Amino acid sequence: MTAFAFVFPGQGSQSVGMLNAWEGHAAVRDTLVEASDALGEDVARLIAEGPKEALDLTTNTQPVMLTAGVACLRAWLAETGLQPAVVAGHSLGEYTALVAAGALSLKDALPLVRFRAQAMQEAVPVGVGGMAAILGMDAEGVKAGCAQAAAETGEAVEAVNFNDPKQTVIAGTKAGVEKACELLKAAGAKRALPLPVSAPFHSSLMKPAAERLREKLAATTFAVPSIAVINNIDVAEATSPDAIRDALYRQAFGPVRWVETVQALKARGLTHVIECGPGKVLAGMVKRIEADLVTGTVFDPASLAEVKGLLA
Repeated sequence: MTAFAFVFPGQGSQSVGMLNAWEGHAAVRDTLVEASDALGEDVARLIAEGPKEALDLTTNTQPVMLTAGVACLRAWLAETGLQPAVVAGHSLGEYTALVAAGALSLKDALPLVRFRAQAMQEAVPVGVGGMAAILGMDAEGVKAGCAQAAAETGEAVEAVNFNDPKQTVIAGTKAGVEKACELLKAAGAKRALPLPVSAPFHSSLMKPAAERLREKLAATTFAVPSIAVINNIDVAEATSPDAIRDALYRQAFGPVRWVETVQALKARGLTHVIECGPGKVLAGMVKRIEADLVTGTVFDPASLAEVKGLLA
């Protein structure tokens, strides 16, 4: 059987009914019960029925996406018994990766990510911060445009998510992001798309949230991972609980280095990188970063069977 990596998505892949195809599957059902018990609310109902406005609230989206990723992983393990050789996650997905690697229990991870979401939302008032996706320009060009916008306006704006060679997400104050979008489009970016988010995630404006998160991380139990986890902030493998805590703390206000993460997976000799969780966002990014990697998704029974065939 081919060795493979699982990668887990973060915010943005959620949708009402995203686990409906797994209805009746014991592993998914048990995961939803565990999540509901940990959070003291009906997570299964929120995922199945929404409404979308509630599902898209950051304080709901983060624990819900964690739950959905773990549910898909457990369904995979129940059906195949095949463990990934390496795991990684995009932003919030790093917490799912840590659960997959046995470094963090789902019971402990759920209140932790809800706290993370609350701290991030409270760090910058709604309407003050913003994010935008810059398409069709390399990362160096985007960073230069952000630096120019910050210098001209005195506002914070920076590149925060390096998603693929021609897609970089920027974040900062609303005024800073708007000026950067204007400058970057004038400099040749194909598109500058404002993102429907309520906070400037992964920017330096999240430092107050990170400080609050650091205390919560210190009080959370972590174990040595049983599977290699490549983190976002260093593109490195953290092998001790303290190193994991430090990486998660810095990730809260530091960039998601996804291009380098995918390159690191390939450097380990892996040929198959599979997105585990609702949606197909990461699989597309992986292909644009390393075209010769074999990609797939595990988000329902049909896709699970397809990926199993890819690995045979």
